[in-house]
Amino acid sequence: MNLRPRMSDENGPSMNAPGSGLFKQFRLGFAMLAPILGVAALVALLPPDGNERAEWAQFIGRFHPLVVHFPIALLLVVPILELAGSSSRFSYLHLSTSFFLGLATLSATCAAILGWCLGRTGGYSGWLITQHMWAGVLLSAVCWLCWLLRTRMPATGKAYGIALVVGVGLVAWTGYRGGQLSLGANHLTEHMPAGLRHVLGVQHSTPALGSIADPHTFYGARVQPILAARCISCHSADKHKGDLRLDNYRLLMRGGKDGPVVLAGNIQGSDLFRRITLPGNHDDFMPKGKSPLSADQVKVIELWIGAGASDRLAVDAIRSAPSTAAAPSVAEVSFDEIDRGAAAKLRSAIGPTVAELQKRYPNIIDYESRGSSDLRLNASILGSKFGDKDLEAFAPVAEHIILADLSRTAVTDRSAVTIADMKRIRVLRLANTGVTDALLLRLGTLDELESLNVFGTTVTPAVLGTMAKLPKLAHLYVAQTAIPSGGSIPPNLSGKIVF
Repeated sequence: MNLRPRMSDENGPSMNAPGSGLFKQFRLGFAMLAPILGVAALVALLPPDGNERAEWAQFIGRFHPLVVHFPIALLLVVPILELAGSSSRFSYLHLSTSFFLGLATLSATCAAILGWCLGRTGGYSGWLITQHMWAGVLLSAVCWLCWLLRTRMPATGKAYGIALVVGVGLVAWTGYRGGQLSLGANHLTEHMPAGLRHVLGVQHSTPALGSIADPHTFYGARVQPILAARCISCHSADKHKGDLRLDNYRLLMRGGKDGPVVLAGNIQGSDLFRRITLPGNHDDFMPKGKSPLSADQVKVIELWIGAGASDRLAVDAIRSAPSTAAAPSVAEVSFDEIDRGAAAKLRSAIGPTVAELQKRYPNIIDYESRGSSDLRLNASILGSKFGDKDLEAFAPVAEHIILADLSRTAVTDRSAVTIADMKRIRVLRLANTGVTDALLLRLGTLDELESLNVFGTTVTPAVLGTMAKLPKLAHLYVAQTAIPSGGSIPPNLSGKIVF
């Protein structure tokens, strides 16, 4: 009996203060709307840009495919409940629709946040990933609107019905875009039976290429078809992971955020070749999540790079290239015999040190090949956990390092001596690190250096004179530095600087 007056007292002021009453009536709705607006702001202000960031955010983002199925299921069941509940026999089902819509709103918002984490920090970019993100945010907002109309404004039945239909449509559209991201643009029709394809009038399509190469060239006839079939689902105009596009020759040779992936004439120094020949369980293996390229396909790419990686090489210029259209033939693929005794002799001086470094820093340093004593260092996978003191540990083997990827690490100018001691290094990546002019001015003795990436650092035009003296430097990546694109460039660097 005492509850009724208290409830009346609490509601009484609301009747006299319309604004306060409105807030109390919709405060749960406002609370559910806040994170939706928050993730919308994140997508608008911090869209995916092709850069990899904090591992913890990537870890959280990987749960997106798991969570995203909850709002799909919850929202799709609501129309069923509404239709079934329209019958007097099952009218009680109407009581659960608001609960389902509330859960759908929360799970859709959570999925959108995780999707932003994955897209923003996982190295993704392209209009397809951005469109998928916005579709997810809009779906969260429509779920929230349906819940608000159904729970707080039941009189607006027609508006609720329209919003529900829009929500179901958005589920289908967002899921379709997500499928394109993970399985390719033609994932729904790629394996469609010929009979059904004919009935529906669906043409058999191939992955979209930025430009079709000349079919009379080795690249156009042999290399581009491999890239189109195996690579451009993740590296095209729609979606370019790592800011790398492989859908046309010019963009292939430009490379991605960490520099070029193909070095003409340098097979072992080409990151594209390295990645397609790694074990399938390696973090850098490509194509990620798919079966490896066949031995014939790998051999075609290897021979093409070794022959100069040109897009004008005649189609029959490399007569030893295997036919990728035929079944893999062991006779067509030959590999140099590995002289294990010679390899052991070459490594005898550094073997114990390398073994100790591999134990201390797993997965970031290894030999270039089974028969070589040259080393490849990839500290970028450790990010900010790898700094100057860590790099100093590699000083005893510095002269054997031919590739060092220090992108996104905590390395600074204090590592200048260690890097300058890498006399045989061919590829050096310092993107998004704390290095300045002071370090680059110490690199004038690196006569073998072919590619240098200082993307996202504070280096200035003062280093260009030193860089111009490097005899083999072919690519200098200076985007997002203090070096202006319209500034004066030394003649020796003409055509070598990439902004």
